This record gives sequence, structure tokens and C-alpha cells, in this order.
Amino acid sequence: MHWTQVYDPFGHWWLSTFVAALPIVVLFGFLVGLKLKPHWCAIAGALTATIVAIVFFRMPLILAAMSFGYGVAFGLLKIAWIVLAAVYLYDISVETGQFEIMKESVAGITPDRRLQVLLVAFCFGALIEGAAGFGAPVAIAGAFMIGLGFRPFHAAALNLIANTAPVAWGAIGTPVHTLAAVCGLPESDLNATVGRILPFTAMIVPFWLVRTLVGWKKTFEVFPAIVVVGLSFSLTQFLWSNYVDSNLVDIMGGVVSILTTVAFLHFWKPKTIWRFDYDEKEVRVLPGGEAIAGQFGGQWAAENFEGNVKVRSYGLGTVLKAWTPFAILSVFVLFWGLPSVKQAMNQATTPAFKTILADGKVRPGPPGWDVPYLHNAVYRAAPVVVKPTAEAARYDFNWLAATGTGCFLAAIVSGLLLGLPPARLLNTFWRTLVRMRLAMIPISFMLGRGYVTRYSGLDAVLGLAFTRTGWAYPFFGSFLGWLGVALTGSDTSSNALFGSLQRITSQQLGIDPVLMCAANSAGGVMGKMVDAQSITIATAATDQVGNEGIIFRFVVWHSVALGAIVATIVMLYAYVFPHAVPHGLTFVK
Repeated sequence: MHWTQVYDPFGHWWLSTFVAALPIVVLFGFLVGLKLKPHWCAIAGALTATIVAIVFFRMPLILAAMSFGYGVAFGLLKIAWIVLAAVYLYDISVETGQFEIMKESVAGITPDRRLQVLLVAFCFGALIEGAAGFGAPVAIAGAFMIGLGFRPFHAAALNLIANTAPVAWGAIGTPVHTLAAVCGLPESDLNATVGRILPFTAMIVPFWLVRTLVGWKKTFEVFPAIVVVGLSFSLTQFLWSNYVDSNLVDIMGGVVSILTTVAFLHFWKPKTIWRFDYDEKEVRVLPGGEAIAGQFGGQWAAENFEGNVKVRSYGLGTVLKAWTPFAILSVFVLFWGLPSVKQAMNQATTPAFKTILADGKVRPGPPGWDVPYLHNAVYRAAPVVVKPTAEAARYDFNWLAATGTGCFLAAIVSGLLLGLPPARLLNTFWRTLVRMRLAMIPISFMLGRGYVTRYSGLDAVLGLAFTRTGWAYPFFGSFLGWLGVALTGSDTSSNALFGSLQRITSQQLGIDPVLMCAANSAGGVMGKMVDAQSITIATAATDQVGNEGIIFRFVVWHSVALGAIVATIVMLYAYVFPHAVPHGLTFVK
């Protein structure tokens, strides 16, 4: 069976666009308007997408069913498994009592909540994004902030906002690799162009984070630290993407920003220590009579201690032991993300990773099993692609190479090193699984909806609406990337969906295709905070399943505003600084 996607079944593009948008309207209408539980919203959104695809866009029933099942299988292994393993590691840290020491050690660097957000949500989150991506930073950093004493809402919302500027190079540069493969342009040029757009937002996002948390006056109190965080990260991001490669942009940016900020905070302190009003006001007295703060009270430190807040001091060995789980996690996800390691594990353990054809050659295209009835059965057509192109559908059951497996093994190793017997490790995992069971449903159904949207062509219909904006296409083309991530939850998927469309449209309009393909990835990062998948991961990791609608309403305007900033930067490159778009670059070997 072969079926070619239909992009205007009604003969009126605006009506076709409206109908294609119905699954999104239903999903967020139920989530935000009716405030239903997320798993019911996810099911309703997936069902609506399937009905629209079959009834209005004439997608065969078997293809719609198989694309939905393909998405669910992908979501369980690639996304839900990461979240479950990350929360499991956090639970092990709590079970062993090490998280209390970690909290004190972070407070030893700074007890100020504003600075903790910069260190954990932005710097540490960028490091995890670069190594793992696909929801891991929101899950891990969100759980970390809960342990530090942040309320679940703050932990979820702030991590969603923070997990933006690094997204274009997540999972060892996967989005850029995919973009280059899809649009057929030099990866070095695309990588460098993204690296000339997003560093500007990397300077803005740390300020945006703190301003979201506190008022203007309190934000400017820590402005020097904000500048250090933003400048160290964005400068590393620019230099690495333009002169080295696309693999380690976020990892190096995260490491440099963490080290630079920690060093800076040894020499600079804010005049007042800002804490939440809900932080417990507990003062303990040591045998020597020295007063210290256990959990600091909301904005009380300056009055009570005249700015000299002291925390419990631990030996270096104790602190290092407490950080063992997250140190091991960082090593595992970095190791798991290395292309050579991942390929070796896949070849050894993944079924159908390499298939030899009858002529003795290796089958081209993505690895994995051919999804029955779906693989190469759906064709994209003009104007989305130059000529009809079959959509591959191969499921690689990379159970060992999956990022979630790396996180899970890191949790097991950490628990054993911290003295947990196997029985307690198993019991802790069971408690984590029970607590996270409802979160697995929306994650899997969100991906099911996303894959129905992709294979039915609904995503292309929405994307084509953006191409009708003429001279303003650089601005709205950036929001096309935003839409792709909002629909799929992945900058990689957005680039796969719209990379070719960006090149075709920009060439027709006389706009630099390198700029617009890069803008798809750069604009997409700001859609990360509003996609249903990320919001579901955030609520699952911070133990507040059911508050997805509240969080969406909170972050949506941040997403649109930051997306508009990226789009404005792209407009400037298109019409004011066109010669700043690189061509013919080569990476340093």
C-alpha cells in the first residue's frame, strides 16, 4: 500500500489549516480550559488527530493505526524511560540520605535562590541537555530543585524556561545532524549559523529566569552573576559551534558556565540573600554556640544575620560522596551519548541494527525493524519536498543504547556504591514506578499523536500556512520551527519535519536557505517549554501530575516572547547583516 499526503483537502488552505489544528486545540483546550487530567487530554488529542487524519485527510486506517503505535513505542523507550530512570536516581539519593548533604553543599556555594536557579536549572540543565536531551534535563534538574527546597511549580516552570537556548545541540548535537541530513546543506554552515543566533538568547535567558522568579529590583541585585553565567555560556556556545564541532557545544558550555560561576561566587556575594517566603525559618545552634541556618526563611537572612548566613560545613570527602549519584549520571549519559559508543552497543544488542541486502550491501537509511504496513508507505509531496519522498518508519529497539538505560544503570551503580542492598534498590524502584505510572500514559500518547500528525501530513499543512507570509518569512519561518517543536516535543523532529520545507521556501523567496534552515532549529528551541511532552515530563519529575494546564498558562507567554526575540534576530540577519551568515566553513579536525 502506498499513500501520498494531501495538504489541502478542502481546496481552501485556511480551512485545511484550521482542521489540521483541531488535535492541538482539543489537547490544550482540555488541558488548560477544562483542566482534565493529562492522560485523558493526551488520549483525546491522539484520538482527534487520528479521526482528522482518516476522515478529512483520507489517510488509510491501517496507516493511521500503525503510526500511532509507532509513536507510543517510541515514547515509552526514548522518553518515558529517561524520566523514570532520572527520578529513580533522585529517589536513591534521597533514600541514602545524601541529598541533604547535597543541598547543604549547594547552599555553601550560595544560599540565594536566584543564584541556585542559575546554577541548577540553566548551567547544570544545559550540561544534561547536551549529553542526553529528550526531556532528561527537565526531569533531572527539576527533581534536583525539588530536593533543594523549591516548590514543585517553581521547579517545573523554571526548568522549562531554562531548557531553551541549549536545545539545538541536545543529545550530542542530534538536532543539527538531523537538520543537515534533511535539508542537504553543509552541517558546518548550519551549525555556525545556529551558533550566531542562539548565543544572544543565551545571554537573555538567565536574566529572564531570575526576573520570572523575582521583581526587577531583586533581579538587578544579582546582575553581575547573571552576566557571568550568560557570557560564559554564550561565548563558549559561539566559539565551539563556529570553530570546533556540533557534538559538544552544550556540554562544554555547561561545564564552562558552572566552573566560571562557582569561581565568581567565591569572590562576589549579593548584598542580600533572597529566599522564598515558604522556606522554613529554622535556626540551629551548634555546641560551640555558632548559629547556622538550616532552611532559610523568605528574604529574612539579611535582617536576622546582617547578610552573614552560614551553613553546615562538611568535609570534602563527604560532599563528594553525596554528589556521587549525579557525578555518575553525568559520566554515564556523556558516555552513552558518544556516537562511537552508541553505535557499538547498537551493533551488539539492537535487533535489525544492520540489515544486509541480497546484493551483500548494508541497507541504507535509519536502523531498526521496518514498522509493518507503515515503512515507506507514506509519501510526502510538493511543495513540502521537491519530489515525492517515502517516509521511513523503522523502530530501533536500542534497549541498551537508550539514554534511559544509561540513567538507570547510573542509578544502580550509585545505589550500590552508597551501600544500598539489592533488595532496597528493587523496593525503591518499585515505589518510583508506582509514583510515575500515570505519567507514562500521557508521554506515550503525546508521541502517538505526534506521529499520526507527522505521517498524515497535518504538520506540513500547518507549516505551509507560515510560508504565505512573503517578506516577513524570516520572522514567521522561525516560528515554523517553534511550531514543529510544540507539536513533536523535539527540535530534532522539528528539523526532520520542516528542514526541507524551509530550504524550498527560502529559495523561492530569495532568502538565504542556510539562514532559514538554521532558524528552524533556533526558533524551535523556544517551543520546547510549551510542548505537551515537556510539560508532562516536568510535572511527572516534580510530582505534580494534574497541574499541566496551570504550568502551560504560566510558560506560554514566555515561550512566545522569547520566540519573537529569536525571530527578530533572524530578520536582522536576513535584511541588515546578511553577510554575517557563514558559507563554506569547515570544522577544526
